[in-house]
Order: sequence, then C-alpha cells, then structure tokens
Amino acid sequence: MRIAAVADIHLGEDLRGHYRKKIEGIERRADVLLVGGDLTRHGTIPEARVVAEELSGLPIPVVAVLGNHDYHSDRNEEIIDLLRDAGITVLDDEGAVVPIDGVRLGVAGGKGFGGGFAGKCASEFGEPETKAFVRHTKEIAERWRRALKELDADHKIVLSHYSPVKDTLMGEPPEIYPFLGSYMLAEAADAEGADLFVHGHAHAGTEKGVTPGGIRVRNVALPVIKHAYTVYCLNGDHC
Repeated sequence: MRIAAVADIHLGEDLRGHYRKKIEGIERRADVLLVGGDLTRHGTIPEARVVAEELSGLPIPVVAVLGNHDYHSDRNEEIIDLLRDAGITVLDDEGAVVPIDGVRLGVAGGKGFGGGFAGKCASEFGEPETKAFVRHTKEIAERWRRALKELDADHKIVLSHYSPVKDTLMGEPPEIYPFLGSYMLAEAADAEGADLFVHGHAHAGTEKGVTPGGIRVRNVALPVIKHAYTVYCLNGDHC
C-alpha cells in the first residue's frame, strides 16, 4: 500500500489552483493522501474553501487533520464540517477505516498538542494553566489510544500535526520542543500499535524518527519533504 503524505501546506486565496496542479496524477503514485494539519494560514473560512477545492474530488481518498494555524480564527469546527462536506475525511481525535483495493486501512489521530518529551517535559502540577496544558495533551492521547484500539483494520496509521518524538524535531530550537509535540502521543500509539506515525508542524525539523515502541515516525511538513507530497510503503519506506 502506497501512502502519500504532506503537512503544512498553508493554503490561501492567492494560491487557488496552485496545489491542485502539483498533485495531478497522484493516483499513479499513491493509494491514499494523508494531510497532517496547517491546511490554512489563519484558519479562516475563505482559506478553508480553497483547501476544499484543492483536495476534493481526487481519484484517491484524502484523510486530514487540522493544525494550530487552522484553529487561529476559532472556526475549526466550521472548517471540519466544510471539508467533510467536500468528501474529505477529517479526524478530530478519532479513527476511520479507508477501504483500498480490498485492504482496510485504519487511520487515527487529530491535531495533537505539546508538552515535551521524557526527561524534559511539563507536568500536571502547579498553576491551573500549567495543569490544563498538560491535561489537554493527556486527554487527546487517551482518545487516540481508544480510537486505535477500536479500529478494525489490516493496517493502522496515526495522523497528527504535533510530533510524538523529538527525533523529527532536530533542527528546531530545543527551547520550543515542548510546543512542537509530546511523548504522550507516542505512548498512545505504542500502547495499541501502528505501522506508521505521520505528522508535520516542525518546519525546520527532520523527516525520520521512531517511537520508543518501534513505530516509524515521519515528519512530512512541506518545508521538510520539499515536494507537494512524499510517498511511503507500509512494508518499507519510500516507494
């Protein structure tokens, strides 16, 4: 199975039609397209309409999550509805099964959140704001764990905006790692198992990493992969 993936496409009205041209013929290279958040620049409805136009009606299924930019204007629920109405599967801390040539591909995930990584992470202690920050990620991770467990699929992928490991953040300033991901996202994936974990967000990061449990992690932020999308095979790596 060939998995096309990208994140951080940051579409706006001035780019209408541009991304679509870059993904023409994608069905010859991939069986599904995963988009790991930051679909828009400022999370506005006009920008979301451009995303819907660029990604709808493709010959292969499209599964997406939102990113932090898509939340900026507090229109995230409307954006999700708009994209779903355009035929795009949007995950919001849940899972979905995509049938592909008789094989059931399960994808679970959502935006994710931060907090940092083992040994250098925030804890649910102290001020209410700090506890709320950490609790938010903990609750997301638990929803992902349940979603993965409930997926009846032949293969499973986790799709996120935020990273589950610091491996794929190398190149970003270490001071901002807690705002780029959390080890709790990796724990959720490792608890139930997955074939691949795809994320974005870290524009200056690196492509490849691995969770403590051995799941391949791939940062597919557009500035990292430097193409309209990249393609992975579940039985290997780049196809």
